[in-house]
Amino acid sequence: MSFSFRTALTGALVMIAAPAAAQTADPARAPVQMLDDGLIAIMKGGSSLGTQGRIAKIGPVVDQTFDIPLITRLSVGPDWVKVAPADQSALVAAMRRMTVAQYASNFSSWSGHSFAIDPKIETRGADKLVRTMLSAPKDEAVPIAYRLRQSGGKWRVIDVYYRNSISQLATRRADFAGVFAKGGAKALITHLDALSAKSGR
Repeated sequence: MSFSFRTALTGALVMIAAPAAAQTADPARAPVQMLDDGLIAIMKGGSSLGTQGRIAKIGPVVDQTFDIPLITRLSVGPDWVKVAPADQSALVAAMRRMTVAQYASNFSSWSGHSFAIDPKIETRGADKLVRTMLSAPKDEAVPIAYRLRQSGGKWRVIDVYYRNSISQLATRRADFAGVFAKGGAKALITHLDALSAKSGR
């Protein structure tokens, strides 16, 4: 086999193999990668961005990677059907504000942090589970897993498991149930906005 023919054949094989490899990439990975990149960006921005700057920067990323309306409905639980449409919209907006504010608060500085996504993505019924690891040179690695569900043809996060512990969704549902029982949707909106304000300090 001549060098030129061998080179051409190798190139052709690479061109054939590349699309095949691309097809095997799980689409649920992309939104998690986008979120990880966004979090690293606000961490690196740190105090120079300030809290409001980090909120402004991570907000659009949250919009693209999370299914906030579904998260809100699942967090409220069965009582969601009792909520008036206007209050449902207000609850979704309050949930978004809280989610964005908490990310801006919790990821506020960078000291060599990096994310690694486990290539093995688990399918759970209609959902996907994407596991990540947040590492830093002087800190213990932190496992963070994301549960995603397809909506409008896109995979979006509907739950977060910090340190492989109980789900964020379950924690919120337990927290919100008492608030909703005492004061309905409006009390829950006030509660969410208070959590946002606390994170935004």
